[in-house]
Order: sequence, then C-alpha cells, then structure tokens
Amino acid sequence: MTASSTTRIHRPWGWFETLATGPGYLVKRILITADQRISLQRHQHRSEHWVVVAGAGVMECDGDGIAAIPGATLFVPCGGVHRATAAAASDLEIIEVQLGTELREDDIERFSDDYGRVVKSHFNL
Repeated sequence: MTASSTTRIHRPWGWFETLATGPGYLVKRILITADQRISLQRHQHRSEHWVVVAGAGVMECDGDGIAAIPGATLFVPCGGVHRATAAAASDLEIIEVQLGTELREDDIERFSDDYGRVVKSHFNL
C-alpha cells in the first residue's frame, strides 16, 4: 500500500483527501458539510464502497436511500447513480474505497448538481 499526500481538495460541498492508493484501488476521506450534498452522479470505470465514520445524513444509490450514521455502509456498483447528503445540523464524514481500472476525478457523469457544475442534459437510465 502506498500512502499519498493528504492535501485537502476543497469542493463547494466540503472537501476530500486521498489517504492511500495502490494497483486498482484508491482510498479517500470525504467530509460533506452540514446541509450540503454531492452531485447526483455515476462513474463508468469504478465501483465505490462508502463507510460512514462520523455525522449523519443520507446515502443514495439507484433510487434507494439509507441513513448515513456512523458504521453505515453503501456499495456503489460501477454505473450506479449515487449521492450523499449531510444532515442540516451535522457534517458527514465518509471513508470511500474506489476499485477499478481507471481511478480518475474526471470519471464522473453528473445528473443533478446544486453548485452549477456541468450536468448531463438527458437523464436516461
């Protein structure tokens, strides 16, 4: 396992940092600030495993939502449409393990975004 820089990358909804990378995997720590959410999105080249380590909110995948509380987990298959939302009164902290052949930030297709980033024009699922 190779540890990488823990530089925080800031986004409108919070931040993330890469904790470790290796052949076919990448591990991130993600913090979504209270009352914010990531875009509704999917990835073509990776699956993701989310583990909530702090806070509260909701995690969604393919139309199903579950409570995001410490210890909750969610598997996002390659191509699964997903998002995470922090509760109004609580930041949401997630450890994300990405698995796949191409683990890039640009492997993202957005369907809905609260921050004006580019969104796919047709929601054909």
